Amino acid sequence: MTDFPYADRFEVHETLPEDGRSREEILAELREMAAAEDAFWETGKASGTVYCGDHDHYAFMTETYGLFGHANVLQRDMFPSATKFEGEILAMTLDLMHADAVTGATPGGVVTTGGTGSILHAMLAYRDGAGRERPNIVKPETAHPAFDKAGHLFGIEVREAPVDPHTTQVDVCAVADLIDMDTVALIGSAGNYGYGTIDPIAELSELALSCGVGLHVDACLGGFILPFGEELGLDIPVFDFRLPGVTSISADTHKYGYGLKGTSTLLFRDSALRNVLYFLNTGWSGGKYLSPGIEGSRSGGLLAATWAGMVRLGRSGYRRHAGQIFETARQMIGAVRSHTELRVLGEPTFLFSFTSDEFDIYHVYDFMAGRGWRLNGQQYPNAVHMAVTRPQTRPGVAEAFAADLAEAVPYAIKQQAAGEAPMSGAVYGGVPGGLTDEADDFIRQVMAGMLDTQQSLPPAAR
Repeated sequence: MTDFPYADRFEVHETLPEDGRSREEILAELREMAAAEDAFWETGKASGTVYCGDHDHYAFMTETYGLFGHANVLQRDMFPSATKFEGEILAMTLDLMHADAVTGATPGGVVTTGGTGSILHAMLAYRDGAGRERPNIVKPETAHPAFDKAGHLFGIEVREAPVDPHTTQVDVCAVADLIDMDTVALIGSAGNYGYGTIDPIAELSELALSCGVGLHVDACLGGFILPFGEELGLDIPVFDFRLPGVTSISADTHKYGYGLKGTSTLLFRDSALRNVLYFLNTGWSGGKYLSPGIEGSRSGGLLAATWAGMVRLGRSGYRRHAGQIFETARQMIGAVRSHTELRVLGEPTFLFSFTSDEFDIYHVYDFMAGRGWRLNGQQYPNAVHMAVTRPQTRPGVAEAFAADLAEAVPYAIKQQAAGEAPMSGAVYGGVPGGLTDEADDFIRQVMAGMLDTQQSLPPAAR
């Protein structure tokens, strides 16, 4: 385990200080941390994580956040601006997802705390809206683990459909075989986290209609970039409300929407399904309680910043950034395909994954890490992916990727021939190590290390 972060540079607070520290001292400490951490992603060598990378944009959103950060959006009588911000965020996103194509229903949505929050709320709505005694959902193997979390939290059986190993898209026939009378929703990704590929949403839409079940499209990753790729003339398959079987969509404003972390949108073809999420307790001694979803109090700052960022960029701004990202992804994918030893998985868009049939691809991961790249490791099969964001569009980054990859391939060949084991592994979220299902205790220790100071950790986890 690594030492507790910054313990060698700054005081570790195990107890609340008797006397508060000065603002100047605190801000100086925070600026030092921020500068050190920003310096890495500013190189453009980090996959995903930081989607905008524009400090001027961040400063603008930080200012708007500060104006409303203290506001509790649960109290709309005191902070009516929250209704303006949230309503317009949802209206703009519904427009992006072609809600105007919906007939016979009134589309609606909610703003959540992130992609997982949107997925959890969607699955809760399907569970409660269907009223099945033993509800189940059918998802691709590649769909985000948040669907499994929803199953765990809400008592929903999660049925997993295989994907075609060549296209990395879900096998629609396998999905059909898993549907029964208790199925409340099917899942498709646009695109999936692992490979950046888009499931055959049109086929899933037809299947959902024929079986009378919902279809949730997880566009948390692609929702704010794929539509602009379509506007730019790229071959982006339809995945939104233009398909009549699509009943809900999640799209993250805090990813390619370029908002601050902590917001996402969940959209419904029919607001009646959204309304299932409302929680009411009219008999509480403290008064009548109501909330539109799982969360209670929320900060108006995130709504204000998200709204301001979207309105500031406009369609032309999003389209401009999307064009740069798609072009950079095309260059980087081309660099991968220039090596016969490497194989790109499926037909990716702005995010791509590659493997090798000749050596363990984690040798490439090791070499690239040594050159300062923070890629993401995958498993089943072992692969490496890069989510291209705005920091990668900076001059020279794509060229540096190609040059470093050109040296990584012979390194991997040499390591494989020598029988050397790679150091890298496949763990989502940047936690190091090649962990397996048998390492549950160690994983729990790693998680504890993210939440506890070193003194409060058990000795084995320090």
